Order: sequence, then structure tokens, then C-alpha cells
Amino acid sequence: MAHVEDRWMRKKRGPDGKVEYDAKGKPVLERHPERYGRGKRWRLRYYVDGSERNESFVRKADADNRKDEVAADLLRGTYIDPNAGKVTFFKQAEEVVENRTLDPASRVKMRERLATHVYPVIGSAELGMLSRRPSLIQKVVKSMESGGLAPKTIEVIMAHVRLVFSVAIDDELIVKNPVKSSTVKLPKVVSKKLTPWTEDQLFGVADVLPERYQATVDAGSGLGLRQGEIFGFGPDDVDWLRGVAHVRRQLKLLKGGPLVFAPPKGGKPRDVPLAESVKVALSEHMRRFEPVEATLPWVKEDGKPTKVRLFFSNTLGRQVHPGTFLKVWHRALVDAGVVPKLAAGEKRDLVHREHGMHMLRHYFASVLLTEGESPKAVADWLGHSDGGVLLLRTYAHLMPKSEERMRMVIDGALRRRGSLSDGPDTAHGLIG
Repeated sequence: MAHVEDRWMRKKRGPDGKVEYDAKGKPVLERHPERYGRGKRWRLRYYVDGSERNESFVRKADADNRKDEVAADLLRGTYIDPNAGKVTFFKQAEEVVENRTLDPASRVKMRERLATHVYPVIGSAELGMLSRRPSLIQKVVKSMESGGLAPKTIEVIMAHVRLVFSVAIDDELIVKNPVKSSTVKLPKVVSKKLTPWTEDQLFGVADVLPERYQATVDAGSGLGLRQGEIFGFGPDDVDWLRGVAHVRRQLKLLKGGPLVFAPPKGGKPRDVPLAESVKVALSEHMRRFEPVEATLPWVKEDGKPTKVRLFFSNTLGRQVHPGTFLKVWHRALVDAGVVPKLAAGEKRDLVHREHGMHMLRHYFASVLLTEGESPKAVADWLGHSDGGVLLLRTYAHLMPKSEERMRMVIDGALRRRGSLSDGPDTAHGLIG
């Protein structure tokens, strides 16, 4: 049983030690000599698994509401000890980051985002208190908006915060996830329509790249590979007879500079059909630039050394460093007229950043979808794990539309309504 008691007042007792009553038969109350005016006045006491628990409140109404809540939770078997939520957000978040199945680079990035944008606002606050006050979570969002973060970046960071609270619920530390409250509003992400490169842009960039890198354009636009996958791709990953490219790894740059080999994004290898033109381009590239052997750690800096033959190498005969290649790529974009030349001291703006190597991947997807290829198949070749949902959001405006087919389908469906059986004029009557 749960009951609420008044910590400030007590029943008055007479000289004989018995409780005194007023004319209405109610106990006479007097101030408690030690507790009156100190701390919260109302205390809820109840038992869980034979042990007494208590919570204090300023208002009696709050204590009574909590009493009803506790009684209902105990009845349903969903009771959670309020003391469990005294863990700080920082402590819980760090445990989540440490125990989450992530590659080292993603772990570093997640911790970095939380430390920079979330911990300064709510890091020292207790989970229990935060779960009851979604307005404090909105404060985190407002802080990031004020700091100039893009809506998409805020969305990613708040996904981390949501995860921390979700794990806390699973661990029975709190009951509710405050990020899911209607009080918490994220800035609207306005999706910009993707404009793939034209053939002239694609071939123009390929033509002005140094010869040893020109086949990267064929690998990206012909196989849909990401930048890291291109530089982690080798001749032993190709089934030349069957015409299949096995995407097994990527070359990844970890925080702080070390290079490692790692699984493709999402951790899942995939097979991509190898078009004859891409096969020829890779074969010609190997004839002119012999594949190089590279030995790098697997996934993390102290990971197992992994030896791989690579298609692409730098002028020193080593694996390509993404940071160094970025300068080569940007020079090619300027020379091909895709982006304007930067003035001395000028930093790359959004226009320049939008034309990274991922434009090759976009070209691959857009060509296939425009020609009517199945979105599910394209998603598989790109390595999307959502069955094509992201693909459709990104490329739907590029997919072919058949107005004549649409008319035929609708006509066929509406004829079954029987409207045409009454005569040739009835169909016109439907719209007249």
C-alpha cells in the first residue's frame, strides 16, 4: 500500500500520550518541532518487493498523483525506481557510445558530436529529470540552431540523443523518451533536388584528371562505388570471366590520420554487375599502372594487418590518401568547368562541396533509374539496406513517367464500373 504523509505537521498528543481530537472527531495537528519548514513537505511511502521506498514533493497534489501512478505501475508490473534515473545524461551516453556496435571512426564521430553540442547543455542533468522535462531537450535543439548547425546535422545529433534515452528505457532507468515528446520540434530539413552530372561533365572531369586516376571515374559511375570503396578496390575483387565486381572493403581515414581497410558502409559486402566498358577501362588501367600491394590494419588502428592488391595508387606507388586526392579532384573540377576557380585564400563553398566523388555514384543511379531499371536492384548494387526507400526519396524525380500508360491503366479500371455499357455518351457524362 502507498500513502502520503505530512512531514511538517504531526498529530498532537495530550499529557497522557494519547492523540487529541477536535469537535468533529479529527486529530488535532501541530508543527513538527524538527522538520517544520525544512525540505519538501509531502512524502509518499510505499513498498516494492518488501522494501520501503519514499519520494518527497512540495505539493500534496503532486504526491497524490504520484501515489496513483505508483499503484498503477505496481499493478501492471511496469514500476521503475525513480532513483534509477539519477544517472547523468553524460554517463549514460558515454556507456551507449562505448558499447554500441560501431566502427572506430563512427564511434569517434558520435562521441564528438555529443561532447560538442549536447553535453554542455544537458550532460550533467539526471535522466529521470530530463525524461519529465522535454523542454530541456528542446533547449539542446535551440542551442544547435543558434550555433548555426544545418537542420540535417541537428537531425543526426538528435538521433544520438534519442538512442541514449531509448537504451535507458530498455535498462529500466526511465519510463519515457523525452525526444519523442510533441514539445520537441526539430528544424525542418528541406531536401534539395539532386541534379546528376551530364555526360559532358562526367567525361570532362575524367579527361582532365591525371592519367593514373582517370579510371576512378569509370569505377564510380560504372559500379556505383563510394570514394573509399574505389580506393579499396583491387583486381582480386573482380570475377573477370563472369563479369562481376565484388565490393568487399573500403579505404578509410580514421580520426587523427591513420588509414585502415574496413567493410563497405553498412558492413555488408555486395556484388555489382561489371559492364564491358568498365571491364575494358580497368584492364587498360592495369596495363598502364601496375596494381600496388598495400598492407593496412583492419577496421581500427591496431587491427589485424590486411594485405590487398589495389587498382589505384599515388605517384609514390602507395595507396591513395583521401586528403591528398581531394586537391587533385578539386583541380579537375575547376579545369573541367564544373566549379569556378577559388580566389587566393577563399574556402570551398557549398557549390564546390556538392561535387565530390559521390557525384559518380549519383550518375550511376540516375542513368539506371532513368532507363527504367528496378529501384530495388539499383539499391542492392549501391549497398542500400532499406530496400530502396532512400533511393526513391533521392532519385524519384529522375524516374521515367509514362503518361500514355497511366491513361490506359485508369481507362481499364474505370470501364469495369460499367459506365460504358449504357451507351457511348455515358462516359462523357461522367465528366460533363
